[in-house]
Amino acid sequence: MAQMGRPRTFDRDAAVEQALHLFWEQGYESTSLSQLKAAIGGGISAPSFYAAFESKEALYEECTARYLATYAKVTECLWDKELPPREALELALRRSARMQCERGHPKGCMVALGVMSAPSPELCTITAPLTRSRTRTRAGIKACIERGIANGELRRDVDPRALSTVFDSFLIGLSTLARDGVGIQVMDAAISQIMGLWVMSAPQRNQPSTT
Repeated sequence: MAQMGRPRTFDRDAAVEQALHLFWEQGYESTSLSQLKAAIGGGISAPSFYAAFESKEALYEECTARYLATYAKVTECLWDKELPPREALELALRRSARMQCERGHPKGCMVALGVMSAPSPELCTITAPLTRSRTRTRAGIKACIERGIANGELRRDVDPRALSTVFDSFLIGLSTLARDGVGIQVMDAAISQIMGLWVMSAPQRNQPSTT
């Protein structure tokens, strides 16, 4: 009996990881089928590619899901109510910075860079999971600030939406810095500076009289 189909000459899990790195580095639209086939290796033909992954879009969606389930988890501490809100926020920033600078994968954050990954309006559904992830992170930052206000760490007149936008903008900007080769030491120092906004937003304590 004849063998049906062409046996795969590649490790599918490794292939998805290689494709992830390519999409992470270049974005969806700038990544061609030929580049994906070359990254996957094993002399895979176009028919074999489509048999394994269905389409470029489906492969991108699989890569996005993998990224969100792994690398993107660095900011999940924003939702950890066991951590003091300031600590949760600072930890998310530092973990994200370290992930974006580490070796073994492209620099920057695929979630942040995803806003330019498929800029055409008709492709917005492809990057929708990345958009939702950015929205969730933004909400997590805001939740930390609201917890800080509730427990007295921050003044009650602090605008959670405005302050969370400042921190979120800083976090998004780390991707550009990482792509430009800014190192983790500089980023860590910058995070210490930006966390000074939390201190500046704290209630003014009564100072003892010196007279």
